Amino acid sequence: MKFNFENLDDFTRKLMQDEINYDIEREQLYLSKRFNDVGQNIYKDLLYEAVENGDEETLASSLNNNGCFKSHEERKTKSGVTLAKVPENANVTLAESEFNRFYIRGLCLRAIQAGQKIQIYRARHSDNPRAESITLIDKIIEPEKLLSDLRTSIGIDTVLGLPPGPNSGLSVKLI
Repeated sequence: MKFNFENLDDFTRKLMQDEINYDIEREQLYLSKRFNDVGQNIYKDLLYEAVENGDEETLASSLNNNGCFKSHEERKTKSGVTLAKVPENANVTLAESEFNRFYIRGLCLRAIQAGQKIQIYRARHSDNPRAESITLIDKIIEPEKLLSDLRTSIGIDTVLGLPPGPNSGLSVKLI
């Protein structure tokens, strides 16, 4: 199901692109361990295109259509290492997570520039929302702290818990 990014406009998109460039310049753009060589090589361009002209669904489709993922991945188990099939929705999970992460980062920059605050809201419907997600809705966040957290917590859960893991459906809006 599609996200409803309330403040996704040309200005926010430009700030999202600035944040992608921030990560690229510092060689910290998150690249999934599930990417194959194609994914490693073209992800940056696909992400940039989706931010410029599309959304999380555009990015997911581009990742899928360009065959960016390995078919299998190594997993450590109690009995050693095994090969497991990469989930078919890996493109969707990554696209939603990373597009939302850059949207939040761009919106934090926008809020900082305008002297505004940001508020957590449900940007995508969930039939069974997690308790942790429900408690975050309507919480007001300092954009400086969240931006710093997201810039240093690349590809992992953040200290502030936003976004709260894959498939949460939460994002932020200006208030």
